[in-house]
Amino acid sequence: MSNKEQETQARTRDMDDIIIEAKNVSKLYGSSKTEAVKLLAAGADKDEVYKKTGVIPALWDINFQVKRGEIFVIIGLSGSGKSTLIRCLNMLNRPTAGSIIFDNKDLSKLSKKELIEFRRTKVAMVFQSFGLMNHRDVIGNVAFGLEVRNVPRAEREQKAMEMVEMVGLGGMENQQISALSGGMRQRVGIARALTSDPEVMLMDEPFSALDPLVRSDMQFELLSIQRKLGKTIIFITHDINEAFKLGDRVAIMRDGKIIQVDVPERMSTNPADDYVKKFIEGVDKTKVFNVKHVMVKPACIVRMKDSPDYAINLMRRNETSSAYVVDNTMGFSGIVTIDAALRAINSGESISHVMITDTPTIAQDEFISDILPLAAEARFPLAVVDEENRLKGIVSRASVLSSLI
Repeated sequence: MSNKEQETQARTRDMDDIIIEAKNVSKLYGSSKTEAVKLLAAGADKDEVYKKTGVIPALWDINFQVKRGEIFVIIGLSGSGKSTLIRCLNMLNRPTAGSIIFDNKDLSKLSKKELIEFRRTKVAMVFQSFGLMNHRDVIGNVAFGLEVRNVPRAEREQKAMEMVEMVGLGGMENQQISALSGGMRQRVGIARALTSDPEVMLMDEPFSALDPLVRSDMQFELLSIQRKLGKTIIFITHDINEAFKLGDRVAIMRDGKIIQVDVPERMSTNPADDYVKKFIEGVDKTKVFNVKHVMVKPACIVRMKDSPDYAINLMRRNETSSAYVVDNTMGFSGIVTIDAALRAINSGESISHVMITDTPTIAQDEFISDILPLAAEARFPLAVVDEENRLKGIVSRASVLSSLI
């Protein structure tokens, strides 16, 4: 197969992976839209357009794609257009121009019946204000979407209970909504959205009304649920730390326009302009960078079958006082120090008898913030392992500290 054919196949796979796309989407409020469009096309800003035409350009020429199974975060200040945009994705707001494409279908071309079915089965929305019904208990709220679809009671309550358990509210299914805390109510909202098994979840600042500790817990819960179910999530926030913690990719909006779309790491190091740079300059970098960004290959790796003499010579050549011990499949077994290897020679023991085995390990996708306590206490650089405990690298205290600068 030629390189050109391979590139064509790769592009096709990428397109197949796109679940929702905004193409040249604009949303204008006012009567003189034709004049407003001319001004916007010429580069006029939001305020100038409003002063000259009375038209409010809530969105202008928005373009982005969301991949299946990713968390796509849209962030911006109040009035940036992010909430207007997310409501265009399920056609609660109809764009003035442009298209919303879902699984290769233009939503603007759906009939009223098809659009209702789309909202019931393909997308679900979680609101900042929870949007729960106080006259129903937890299970009644969670099962509501299936009730609307005429799913039999036993079936819908069984499905709802699965989601109640998943969000950590097992045993509270018969509680009244008024008896729940803010965090619990938001869990109910997420469970309700999940119960209909949507392909995409739209979340409009769902955690902004929660106190910081509860908010952090909910962020963790959302990541856990997304990793388990693989749902596509489009998440709105005004908090850059929340955006970078949750987002596989992040879009920054200003005055109805998208300024930059990128992964958090690259956006942090390569902001598109001064506005983006200023917007993210207060971000906590330990919640942006993962272990994989700071880990290095260990200088000394020895196998269980290697002799203590070999381990000592390897450590001397690399000017280090310890080595990482692995088995035949690169599975991490422990750490052997040069002192322990010397003792092994004198006692006639093998490396496996003198190595340290109670050392902590970390994963590549953990945030730096999550490993700070371990790094501060560890005697040796932390071993980074994959799901099968194979050694992938190490993280030293110095590399953790350098990520903070």
